[in-house]
Amino acid sequence: MRKPRLLVFAVFLSALTAAPLMADTVKYQFANGGLGATAVFTISGSNLFVTLSNTGSGDVLVETQVLTGLFFNISGNPLLSRTSALLGPGSSVLYDPQGQPVGGIVGGEWAYKNGLAGAPNGANEGIASAGFGLFGPSNLFPGSNLAGPDSVGGGDYGLLSSGDNPGTGAKGNILGSGGLIKDSVIFTMGNLPTGFQLSDISNVSFQYGSALSDPNYPGVHSPEPASLLLLGTGLAGLCLFAKRKTCSSASAAMAVRVHELGDEIQKQ
Repeated sequence: MRKPRLLVFAVFLSALTAAPLMADTVKYQFANGGLGATAVFTISGSNLFVTLSNTGSGDVLVETQVLTGLFFNISGNPLLSRTSALLGPGSSVLYDPQGQPVGGIVGGEWAYKNGLAGAPNGANEGIASAGFGLFGPSNLFPGSNLAGPDSVGGGDYGLLSSGDNPGTGAKGNILGSGGLIKDSVIFTMGNLPTGFQLSDISNVSFQYGSALSDPNYPGVHSPEPASLLLLGTGLAGLCLFAKRKTCSSASAAMAVRVHELGDEIQKQ
């Protein structure tokens, strides 16, 4: 009679160990007071999609609260193609007298480059709306020049927080930026190398302001929804089928909470 229990245990153990392999999306995030940001990396075919969002709850009043860059490492330091940079769902451009960019295309104000030297934390790849002494006109995504010189300059077209109040009177030196985005941009990059996996991405950090001396915050890898759900299923299953006192009520409660966490992440 012990074989069914062993079989169930083996099935759930297999699900737990396989969970990380199922994900095709990874999320990095940070929160510090009223500041916060997320970067979601997704693979689709030979393309890498990066959704960069300023999720801060605070009102943006100075340039060093504008999210202007994302730095990271990719194993092997591959050069990816710059396909597009588009406003994220529900996002818009503020403070640009020309209004909203046609088709939501903001590529003329954002750049991507690999083989970086001198980037924060030794990152070899980066996406930015500011030059930082690292990015130039040849690194721009496709798109029209929307503000300032035909390059990546200061904080223009950086990301305002989701909690920003556009009606705030005192905006420091950011009102003359020529345009700011509230609150996300989706970047598409192609030519992923054969065998590329999201685990090849590491050392993710979020850059604010227009200089590398401005705040930079390391991103924390968030668990995958699929992994969490399988983990919860495994814990709950073991508790259901293991008719022993070793499966305590605390373990069952933990399994339920893991499922809840998975649901919360999927809703984000």
